[in-house]
Amino acid sequence: MAQSHDKTLHRLQKESFAYFAREYNPATGLVRDKTKSTSPSSIAVTGFALAVYVVAVERGFMRRSEALKRTLAAVRFFDASSQGGDAGATGHRGFYYHFLDMKKGARVWKCELSTVDSGFLVLGMLVAAEYFSGANAEEREIRERVGEIYRRMEWDWACNGALTLSHGHTPERGFIKYRWQGYSEGLPMYLLALGSPTHPLSHDSYRAWTRTYRWKRVYGYEYLYAGPLFIHQFMHAWIDFRGLQDDFMRAKSSDYFENSRRATYVQQEYCRRNPRGFECHSDLSWGITASDGPGPFVRRVKGRRINFLGYHARGIPFGPDDGTISAGAAVASVPFAPEIVLPTIDYFMKTDVGSRPCGFAVSFNPMVGDSAGHREWRSKHNFGLNHGPLILMIECYRSGLIGRLMRNCQPVVRGLQRAHFSGAWLPSPKPGAHLPK
Repeated sequence: MAQSHDKTLHRLQKESFAYFAREYNPATGLVRDKTKSTSPSSIAVTGFALAVYVVAVERGFMRRSEALKRTLAAVRFFDASSQGGDAGATGHRGFYYHFLDMKKGARVWKCELSTVDSGFLVLGMLVAAEYFSGANAEEREIRERVGEIYRRMEWDWACNGALTLSHGHTPERGFIKYRWQGYSEGLPMYLLALGSPTHPLSHDSYRAWTRTYRWKRVYGYEYLYAGPLFIHQFMHAWIDFRGLQDDFMRAKSSDYFENSRRATYVQQEYCRRNPRGFECHSDLSWGITASDGPGPFVRRVKGRRINFLGYHARGIPFGPDDGTISAGAAVASVPFAPEIVLPTIDYFMKTDVGSRPCGFAVSFNPMVGDSAGHREWRSKHNFGLNHGPLILMIECYRSGLIGRLMRNCQPVVRGLQRAHFSGAWLPSPKPGAHLPK
């Protein structure tokens, strides 16, 4: 990597870290979902923040003592928070509500008890537990509390009597009818579920999930399909999957890292071909994912009727796509295909697609203006779920820090083994080890 590109990536990490430096509650460690004063905390964003602090210390954006203080505040809050079936609780059965009040930490918006977002929260805690490995009382406390939080997650309960995990649960309506089906960002969550020492799922559950995968051929690339780019990125923010194969990937002679590389090329090729004729799609301007958008509304642009979406999971090549680009989504694919991502970063830097104190604007669309008078619409908020993965994925490319830490994380190692992963750095299960069928 050229020194100029390393400086640019460092700058993008530092600018994105400004989000986490500001949008948190020091009493609870909760981190705001987005830069809006009334926005609640997202437990997923809080989980990403805990891993971001580790990167921030190593890159000189934050003192280790400050990261330790923030991490302690978060794990103390979640360890001691109210667990129960009532609507005012923070969580239930070891899981947590998706959105929490920034001050009190109680459930808001009648949101769901989220399995995947609880997974991201605990993954961030596990990163912190690996990083803060010292013998002093505070670092020991982090490890002990994180262990307790993880052990009380009742993954078997979250299956609601079936093989696969439910998306979540609410006090008002019980379990959400949707289950985890198809390749998604839920893979690390499944590994935590399989690796649990107290409420583990079996390999049969994992196999039932992977049977819903869709292998497709798009633009000459064969890969495990998911439309939004973030799905191909989130798992690699936590775990180094290079050279690791489960049963599904062994049968395809591939791995999840190679799969994400192919998905990145498909993204670029889609925007190069630009089948819908959008103004900002090109081989240098791409990044279609879950992001903010100018809608929801329908508007005619140059004689065409376009359905503009608000915050939505955009995907390619089958849509939905309303011409909205997330520059950060392209940046976050840099570990997979730096040869095409680095030129795209150069392009975005030169064209200034809405640079802000927190780095690139979350998303932009040149086919409509915005209320601030810009010719192109730009998201007026920054979202933690965009900036956190960007920081971690850049670090995955620059040093592999988080992936190396998590090689020592026993819940992740057990989960990989129980999912029948093998290869690369993963040790084989010890003889006689209890691995559920």
